[in-house]
Amino acid sequence: MSDKRPIEKYLAEKTGGWKTKTATTVYENPWIKIFHEEVITPKGTDGIYGVVHFKNTAIGVVPIDNEGNTWLVKQSRYTLNQYTWEIPEGGCPQGESPLAAAKRELEEEVGLQANSWQELMTMHLSNSVTDEFCVVFVARDLFAGQQQLEATEDIEYRKLPLHEAIEMVKRGEITDGISVAALLRVALDL
Repeated sequence: MSDKRPIEKYLAEKTGGWKTKTATTVYENPWIKIFHEEVITPKGTDGIYGVVHFKNTAIGVVPIDNEGNTWLVKQSRYTLNQYTWEIPEGGCPQGESPLAAAKRELEEEVGLQANSWQELMTMHLSNSVTDEFCVVFVARDLFAGQQQLEATEDIEYRKLPLHEAIEMVKRGEITDGISVAALLRVALDL
């Protein structure tokens, strides 16, 4: 796993005066690639940086029906060793549009489809060590589809008034970054 990142585009001076001298892949799986980089800092000193590259774009969906209800999913998160409440979320691989991925994830996780889609926001999720990028949508004019969970998903879903989901954020019952940002953004738009 000592293959080098295509370094030509990284050797040039980067934003803020950073320069990348080398970038070595130290770990890779189907979802992430981790680099150890030797750098020159903005002050001109030698340094190192660990960069986690995400191969997929993160996707989030806030479904809202005509009565002002939304859907949350409860699932176990391996890294936290606990269950969390979240908006429907997933990954968008290269070659798939974020909207197509959002439509797929909404149906896969809560068994809903929608006739109306609006991009709500884009986010960087932990930009100090990762390049993970997220696109969040609001889905409206909902109708029944078919839930199709993946082998890694142990999802329960819950329909509740949107204002209750926003209150769950305020009480700290929803801690997932995408969900917190999306629900608070929707609250601002109300």
